[in-house]
Order: sequence, then structure tokens, then C-alpha cells
Amino acid sequence: MGDWKHTLLGRTGRTIGRLGLAASYGADERCVALAFERGVQYMYWGSRRSASFGAGLRALKSRRDQFLLVIQSYARVPYLLTWSLERALRQLDMDYADVLLLGFWNKGMSASIFEKALELRERGLVRHLAISTHNRPLATEYSAQAGLDILHVRYNAIHTGAEREIFPNLAQSGARPGIVSFTATSWGQLMKPDKLPPGTPLPSAGDCYRFVLTNPAVDVCITGPASVAQLESTLNALEKGPMNDDELQWMRQVGQAKYSKPGRFSLR
Repeated sequence: MGDWKHTLLGRTGRTIGRLGLAASYGADERCVALAFERGVQYMYWGSRRSASFGAGLRALKSRRDQFLLVIQSYARVPYLLTWSLERALRQLDMDYADVLLLGFWNKGMSASIFEKALELRERGLVRHLAISTHNRPLATEYSAQAGLDILHVRYNAIHTGAEREIFPNLAQSGARPGIVSFTATSWGQLMKPDKLPPGTPLPSAGDCYRFVLTNPAVDVCITGPASVAQLESTLNALEKGPMNDDELQWMRQVGQAKYSKPGRFSLR
């Protein structure tokens, strides 16, 4: 890890800002411009390839070496993986993606898909390979996979299992994959007042991202704002730096209250 705002992204060898921007929840061209201006470099045109977000990426083409273009595909058939990536690059008028993210592999990655991904890298259409999963034991296996440079995993104050089942198992050297976290707000659940004990302060989105990024195992945390105002609020919150012990304890208490259900016990 580099510092609070920057990180060496694992096997990619790239030093980038620790907040990533996703297109899936309404971020538009203005969000892309603001994020880039404020040091966000991990640009994730993923589950929802919105036209406005794409326009923002095209506007940055002259500064192509200053950000990482992340293209995600859920393809389960090799030729569709090629089609998906090539179509995305045509839409963006880009020659290559920095990262090809193989999405949502919770039951083991297809060997044929991974072979096709390696082929696309050999062709120069992508520079680094990533995989996303909710399956924590599999995530540890993927982290040792030769050829995989980045691992996308769920981590937030409600779902903290990565602290026990993924992060401690990563190589403590530059050989480990870059760790990118998603769902920092648990799809907004952490910012809702239900289940909280009376008098407990309600976290903001910025608090959720600060909680995640305070963990040194996390290189990049993805944010999915719906507007410029939401993005600006998160960026401003990050200026506060890492959470202190009291803040971390508060966020964990909120997460535990949100997770708990009558008769339910789990290590989350």
C-alpha cells in the first residue's frame, strides 16, 4: 500500500488513487470529469455501460495513460467474451482496456473463459485481468491464480468476512493481486436508520468509504454515485483521512446492528 490517497495496485505495478468510479448507478459525464480531476483513476464501465459515462471516458482519451479503463463482462461463452470487450472498445473509441474484469464467478472460473481472457491480453486488447466473486474461499484461491492481477471482493461494515477469510491469506508482498472492494454502503443499507439503537449516529456514504479504505488490505474502493452532488460529498469526506479507533468501533457497531436478526448467528 502507498498512502491514504494512493496505492500500488498489486500485480499491475500501477500506482493509482484509492477510490474507483462505477457507471452502474447513474454517474454521468460530469461525474467522470470531476472524479478524474480529484484523483480517481480506476474507471469502471462495468455492469451498466451507460452512454453518458462512456462520453466522459472518451473526453479523457488524450490523457489515456493517466487512468485505468476497466471493462467488465459476465460472458460464460468464450466468443461472447471477445464480442463484449471489442464492442465496448469500439463504443469508447479506445484501442485497449487496462483491466478486463471477469464478473461474478462464485462457483469456480471457467477454464475456457480464462484461456480466452489470456488470449485477449496476448492480442493487446487488455493489459491486466481481474475477477469478481462473493465466494470468500474461492477468492483466496483466485488470489494465487497466475495471470490474475486484481481481485474484486465484497467488503463493508456489515459484511466483514473478508477480514478473516481473504485479507490474511494474501501474500504480503508485491506479488499479491490488487484488492478492489465493492458495495461499501451495502447497497445503501448502512445509511438507513432501521435497526440502529436509539441515539446512534447514522453513517454517510463517505463514512462507509472511509471505513473500507482504512483497512490496509484494500487498495481501491468502488463508489457508484447517482449524481455529481453524491460524488462530491464522498470525495470531500475522504479528505478527512483514515478513521480513528472510535470511528471504526462506531461503524462496526452499526454494521453488527444491521446484520443481526432474531435467532441468527454468523461470522458475516
